[in-house]
Amino acid sequence: MRLSRTTSAASLLLVTALTLTACGTTEEADPDTGDGGAENSDGAEQSEGAAGSPVTFTDERGEHTLDAPAQDVVVLEWGLTENLLALGVTPVGAADVDGYNTWDTSIELDPETPDVGMRGEPSLSDITALEPDLILTVTDLPENVITQLEDIAPVLAVRGSDSEDPLGYMRSTVELLGTVTGKEAEAQEALNSFDVSLEEGRGAIADAGLEGSEFVMADGWLNNGVVSVRMYTPGSYFGALGEELGMVNAWTEGGDPDYGLAQTDVEGLTALEDVQFIYAANDSEPDPFVDGLADNPIWEQLPFVTAGDVHRIPDGIWMFGGPLSGEAYIDAVVDSLTD
Repeated sequence: MRLSRTTSAASLLLVTALTLTACGTTEEADPDTGDGGAENSDGAEQSEGAAGSPVTFTDERGEHTLDAPAQDVVVLEWGLTENLLALGVTPVGAADVDGYNTWDTSIELDPETPDVGMRGEPSLSDITALEPDLILTVTDLPENVITQLEDIAPVLAVRGSDSEDPLGYMRSTVELLGTVTGKEAEAQEALNSFDVSLEEGRGAIADAGLEGSEFVMADGWLNNGVVSVRMYTPGSYFGALGEELGMVNAWTEGGDPDYGLAQTDVEGLTALEDVQFIYAANDSEPDPFVDGLADNPIWEQLPFVTAGDVHRIPDGIWMFGGPLSGEAYIDAVVDSLTD
């Protein structure tokens, strides 16, 4: 059922790490940097003419024009890396290549791809050496860094997501990348495949009698023996996907404006009753729920734990990705709840 009590405000305050929320649990924001994102709506249009004609697009900072569709692209965020690869575009450089291939296995990035530093701290010199046509990033990156990147090459900056419409923003991001790379058909194909997967998943949930059932999506991490839990509200990508499958997201409180994430702890989970508890983890780190909460009396007595309704999705489904991660999540949820 829905939250049976109001979780304390303190337990839902977002930690500083949410400044770069899309970084997951493997990379925290530089405490000296802020969120330089603007509030313009995302959109794109391609100028008339041949494939080599100028391309005009609108990102979160305004309208820009490329001389031609970008071919040599450097990408600084894993979700954008996934989407670029889904369009058949191989980046000439990417941030944290090893991290991407650990946390996002929906489509592999060539391990030999030049690494241009961490997502929150890209190497300007490494990017310069690659002579890109375009640099892709998210507005979590500080504005002064984006300005420095613009001295190297044109920059396309989007939000990591939008909690007002996470699925719609994902779609518009993929369409935008298709426009700037001349891969509009491939972008539409990726979105069409996503739509088919969503429709099939919705049917499977209904056939299993789970339509209208309640779920939560979570991840977490261990820090000095303390487990922090991150909850995916309906404003998150995976939280919204679960509702599109026909279920009801039981965690509706909190959530940051971009990613729709709220924070709690094991005590906060006592607000949940009869739900399917779905979570993401990765073998590169301790499992926060299996390892971190082993023998924890609060966790062991939670109704969904005693009922056996705790489901870990497979590793490598990136929680802030695009259509490919979305399809993998849909398959994981259906498989977990209908077996």
